[in-house]
Amino acid sequence: MRGVRRGRAADVALLLVAGAFLLPLAWLVSASVDGRADLRASPPREPTLENYRAVLTEEITFTPMANSLLLCGGATLVTVCCAALAAYPLSRYRSRMTRPYLLTILFATSLPITAIMVPVYGLFVRVELVDTLWGTALFLATAQLPIAVWLMKSFMDGVPRALEEAAWTDGASPTQSLVRVVLPLMAPGVLVVTVFSFVTMWGNFFVPFMLLLTPENMPASVSVFTFFGNTGSVLYGQLAAFSMLYSTPAVLLYVLVSRRIGTGFTLGGGVKG
Repeated sequence: MRGVRRGRAADVALLLVAGAFLLPLAWLVSASVDGRADLRASPPREPTLENYRAVLTEEITFTPMANSLLLCGGATLVTVCCAALAAYPLSRYRSRMTRPYLLTILFATSLPITAIMVPVYGLFVRVELVDTLWGTALFLATAQLPIAVWLMKSFMDGVPRALEEAAWTDGASPTQSLVRVVLPLMAPGVLVVTVFSFVTMWGNFFVPFMLLLTPENMPASVSVFTFFGNTGSVLYGQLAAFSMLYSTPAVLLYVLVSRRIGTGFTLGGGVKG
C-alpha cells in the first residue's frame, strides 16, 4: 500500500508539472483565435482568424522568419560541422591535454552571454560585422559550439573504433573514415546536436538584438517587439498568433527527425567476433 501511495503521489506531482507547462500553451492557442484576447486563459469569446491575417504580412512575419531561417540554419550548419571535426580527435586520440581542454569547453558553456557582449560588440564594430546576418550567424555558432562539442563527443564515443581500423586497412584516411564511417553510424547523435543547436539559436533574442540594427535584417525573435506599444499596451491576440507561427519551424524540425532519433545507433552487424 505504501508503494501504491507513493506511485499515486508521483503521478499527481507529474500532472501538476504538466499542467504548469500546458496552461501557457492553452492560452497561446486560445488567444491566437480570440478577437478580444487578454491575459486570462479562457475559451475564445469571439473566435476569429483576424489575428493571423494581421500578422501574415511581409514586414511582420515573412521577412523576419526568412531572416531567422538564414541566420539559425547557417549557424547550425557551421556548428555541427565544426563540432564533428573538434570531437573526432577528442574521442579517438589520447592526450594529456584532452581533459583540460574538455574542462575549458565546459567552463565556456557556463559563461553568460551578457558578460561578453560588450567586447564582442566592440570587435564587430572594428571589423565591420555589425548588422550583417552572416557575422551574427558566426557568433551564434561560436557561442553554441562548446556544448555541441560535448554532445558530439559523447555520441562519437559509442562508435566502435574497430570499424575505423577496418576502413584504414582499406586505405581510407582519417577524414574519410570520419565522413563515411563514423558520422553515418552516429546519425541520430548528429540529429540531436542539430535540433538542439537550431532550437537554442531560434529562441535567442539578445544576440540578434545587439548585433543587428536595421529592420530588414531583424529575425523573428526580435520582431516580436512589434506587438508591444510605447505606452505599455500589448496586442495579445496578434502576439499569440505570431508566437504560434514562430514556433512552427522548430516543432516541424523536431517532428521530422524524432523518428530517426529514436532509432538509436544501427551498426548493422559491422562488428563481428
